[in-house]
Amino acid sequence: MTISFKDKVAIVTGAGGGLGREYALELARRGAKVVVNDLGGSRDGKGSSDAAAEVVAEIEKMGGEAMANGGSVTEYDQMEKMVADAKQKWGGVHVLINNAGILRDKSFVKMTPDDFELVVKVHLTGSAFATKACWELMREQSYGRILMTASSTGLFGNFGQANYGAAKLGLAGLTKTLQIEGAKYNIKVNTLSPVAGTRMTEDLFPEEAFKLFAPENVAPAAVFLVSEDAPSNAIVGAGAGGFHSAWVVMNEATWLPEDERTVEGFAANWDKINSQTNLNAPQSGSEQSAAILKAMQEVTGSGPSSTRG
Repeated sequence: MTISFKDKVAIVTGAGGGLGREYALELARRGAKVVVNDLGGSRDGKGSSDAAAEVVAEIEKMGGEAMANGGSVTEYDQMEKMVADAKQKWGGVHVLINNAGILRDKSFVKMTPDDFELVVKVHLTGSAFATKACWELMREQSYGRILMTASSTGLFGNFGQANYGAAKLGLAGLTKTLQIEGAKYNIKVNTLSPVAGTRMTEDLFPEEAFKLFAPENVAPAAVFLVSEDAPSNAIVGAGAGGFHSAWVVMNEATWLPEDERTVEGFAANWDKINSQTNLNAPQSGSEQSAAILKAMQEVTGSGPSSTRG
């Protein structure tokens, strides 16, 4: 069955090139009306271009509908105006792909506070601002599909990207709360961890790998994760035609009796506490508390039935 976005309005941030452009084009091919948002900056957030208008022209040439938006994701009023303009022109906003981002890679010892703050502001705060600008409208519509862009750096770490990694794992955390709050309004929220050869990564890949990791190889995952039948709370990795899921998991809790609840007692039980066995992926933070209570009840036979995480 063909996945269609007919009668849907989609916003893609950072859509003037690379991954965002591919997402915008694919959504348009499938019938979506697309807001192509791009500040036009270089990968470190400087400079400007007409990149968004060029993508709009591509969409219109194929017979689709699109509008350019040059708002900055770091300015909430500009995100509000972007959503208001889309609603005024097309009646709503059904899909948001938070893709805008910059890089300022340096080892932490050489990274300035400004380098750290700006990257977190663009990726994490910017995605929160764009999402917040859509959120009430999506609740009113009882329909919303939102995609956050994380990274393997956020999930697993990478030398020289402390700022980027902090922001990207923050986005996975933002997803996890919003998918809970949005569930009863039919708002689904997912996280994508893409690997792609774009202007952000052109000097990080050898030439052959750069071609292999073309942005169009990520688009299938991104577009599915904002489709009508999308899951919610997924973390999906994509690149070069390979796709995988990732999870935040925990093992079963080890409950220590009061007389063992010391630094030495913890140390003595570390191998068990740190064991990668009996793993599960909680769907909300309260499951951490529940796991501790379960472990206590198994040892003592008693304990409170529930608590908040």
